[in-house]
Amino acid sequence: MTDHRDGVSTDGDAPSGPPDAIRLPRAPTGSGAPSTSSASGAGERTAARVAQRERRASTPGRRAGRMLRETAIVVVVALVLSLLIKTFVAQSFWIPSESMENTLVPGDRVVVSKFTPGPFALKRGDIIVFHDPDHWLQEPNAKRTGVSGAVTSVLQWIGLYPSGDNDLIKRVIGLPGDHVKCCNTRGQITVNGVGLSEPYIYPGGGTDQKTFSVTVPSGRVWVMGDNRGDSSDSRFHDDGTGRTGSVPESDIIGRTDMIVWPVNRMGWLSNYPSTFDKVPKP
Repeated sequence: MTDHRDGVSTDGDAPSGPPDAIRLPRAPTGSGAPSTSSASGAGERTAARVAQRERRASTPGRRAGRMLRETAIVVVVALVLSLLIKTFVAQSFWIPSESMENTLVPGDRVVVSKFTPGPFALKRGDIIVFHDPDHWLQEPNAKRTGVSGAVTSVLQWIGLYPSGDNDLIKRVIGLPGDHVKCCNTRGQITVNGVGLSEPYIYPGGGTDQKTFSVTVPSGRVWVMGDNRGDSSDSRFHDDGTGRTGSVPESDIIGRTDMIVWPVNRMGWLSNYPSTFDKVPKP
């Protein structure tokens, strides 16, 4: 029998109690419903696994391994950065001779910018480092041998040790197309007919050790040491054409910007613009 009172179905066995009573669903039981005790057990097992991993990671062997990996990464990154800087930005050199005194003295460490020549043009008066253009170094410095020599060579290649054993450093006096001559009646070098007042020349050294008159070829520069009496520079390697004594721009490593060592000589290097500002273009 079906009782349709109050819209509640009474098919079959009708529940006892008031007809309008609402029965709440029973909570599921059995294996399909997680119990509080099982959830607690799972949390304890997870915490135990985390603690075990932390104990393994904190063992001396694992700590040492992690430290070695991190150190290796730092060293590799530092070496790569040093190589990139040395190749494209700047490089350190040491001064082996007296040819640039008193501007530079033996043992000075200098920083050379790779941006000149390049993004920045060479100027008269710039101090440049360049590869030996044509056996200017009659007696190249002896190569370092043995383990220490190999280590030094690698460090120089990377840029962590100053180069300079068999490179040269001089001051640019003439640019391509300039007519450079020694000397006028005052004993001065002239560039395009203008006598140069050169305050950087070694005191008492003069500049008239050798007479010459050349026009600097295209793509080359005329260089001289500040210690004119002790500098085997463009003057002593030229055959009168300006070609054998000048330095190809392709051999220029860069412009010397500053002394970085020793500390008491640290400072920027000038190209003395006032010495060359009255020189006309060729």
